[in-house]
Amino acid sequence: MSLLRLTFHGAARTVTGSCYLLEAGTARVLIDCGLFQGSKTERELNYRPFPFDPATLSAVLLTHAHIDHAGLLPKLVKHGYAGRIHSTVATVDLCGVMLPDSASIQEVEVRQLNQRQARHGKPEVEPIYTVEDAAAALGHFEGHGYESWFSPAPGIRARFWNAGHLLGSASIEIEVARDAAAPLRLLFSGDIGPDNKMLQPDPEAPAGPDILVCESTYGGRQRFERSEDGRRAILAAEVSDAARKKGALLIPSFAVERTQELVTDLVKLMDDGQVPKANIFIDSPLASKATAIFERHAGELQHGGDLVRAFNAPYVRFTESVEDSKALARFTGFRIIVAASGMCDAGRIRHHLRNHLWQPTTTVLLAGFQAEGSLGRVLQDGATSVTIMGEPIRVKAAIRRIEDYSGHADGRELVEWVKNRLPIGRSLFLTHGEEAGQQAMAADLAALHLPNDCVIIPGLDSVYDLSGEACALLAGETRPRIDPAMVARLDSHNELADLMLDIRDAVSKAADEKAKSVILRRLRRALGVGDGGGDGGRRRVPVSGPSRRQE
Repeated sequence: MSLLRLTFHGAARTVTGSCYLLEAGTARVLIDCGLFQGSKTERELNYRPFPFDPATLSAVLLTHAHIDHAGLLPKLVKHGYAGRIHSTVATVDLCGVMLPDSASIQEVEVRQLNQRQARHGKPEVEPIYTVEDAAAALGHFEGHGYESWFSPAPGIRARFWNAGHLLGSASIEIEVARDAAAPLRLLFSGDIGPDNKMLQPDPEAPAGPDILVCESTYGGRQRFERSEDGRRAILAAEVSDAARKKGALLIPSFAVERTQELVTDLVKLMDDGQVPKANIFIDSPLASKATAIFERHAGELQHGGDLVRAFNAPYVRFTESVEDSKALARFTGFRIIVAASGMCDAGRIRHHLRNHLWQPTTTVLLAGFQAEGSLGRVLQDGATSVTIMGEPIRVKAAIRRIEDYSGHADGRELVEWVKNRLPIGRSLFLTHGEEAGQQAMAADLAALHLPNDCVIIPGLDSVYDLSGEACALLAGETRPRIDPAMVARLDSHNELADLMLDIRDAVSKAADEKAKSVILRRLRRALGVGDGGGDGGRRRVPVSGPSRRQE
């Protein structure tokens, strides 16, 4: 077999956009096809053409249903992919609600964007894909059980192992046949769940791969071990503190599994009298649909019975329509609103943040990883002002964080997971993490005494030849779609939003109109756009006339 290589088209020095292309002879197999999140620079990759021709792919293998792993599958089918999408049975079920939901969000947000584009005389944009495209992609799915071999392409066989991260999540073991040698064994970790996760068992996978591709989301970070009671005690403390303020407790949460875990614990705490009883609004149609799937699979879950009871509690309420969601702004007193997305970059949580961040009685509880450049990360890092849907918002709410509901193994657990996969015949690729965490994890892996140069941290769109005794980077084979220095970094869009907020603050604090005008004239001169008057400046707009934005 002459051609044998692996290309990292996503989740390379960043935690989103998982997408790896394995080429073996004539077979071209894609592992995951996820949506990029984070900074606008990274999110723009979702709109660009794929760096490969979807029509030439032989098969797709999917680790799990989270949108950063599955979210571009409808686009893949839309642009010519005609093969099968292989996953576990539960992942098929979850994608059946998650992909249409992703498409619906895109359609709504693009519709709102195009209204702004029209007002400013700019051309319309199209969503990455539509609900119709998502429905078409679902027709390509094929479900498999755990630990059962199947052949997705000639010369390749694969099987799924429970990754303990999400209902249906999997690590993928792949064997590639070779003419005069034993098959090449690859293992893609997917996202690895932590020990003692509420609904999922501990992760499983085989030992002894030639090549291991391992996630590193929490590389170098050690979370404390807590019992179930300890986890609930931490949540109870946060809820009780929020209740004392008699305001809203907003929990940005991934609609699938994180929401189910949080609500199960919230209801138990209320039933046990450890926190005040209050309405729990689950403001996510996707969470409602996903919960029904979790209830169908309750027998496969740890604490599945507790989950079913929690979601039938009288104070748990689902909001379906946009009108129902907007109506939540009229509630007062202590109440809990759980809404997607978990990183605050899309979905209904942004509307609730816009309505409540400026209120000191509000508490925002971040319950998951926040990617660099996301609104959640900006809040986590202590921003005093943010811009949401073009509107500047002062942050007066308490921003709190809880790590006990993370769906990812921490640094210690990741190293232990790798240790249990030894020996590794050739290379260990660290993916799905930000660079600092990956470097820290690489240092921690030194304790395992891996062979020299075994650990590799690939860059976006980097290609590696797997046919030799060592995995070799093929320099110049492809060009990165964005500057590597801008991966998992704040970009100019973040900086511009910060600058606009700073300008508004400076102008609002100026002593009088003269002082405000001085600030604005200095800014115009710095930008080289004149002072707003004179022959070389812009036309001055009369106070009684329309603003420049309305012209």
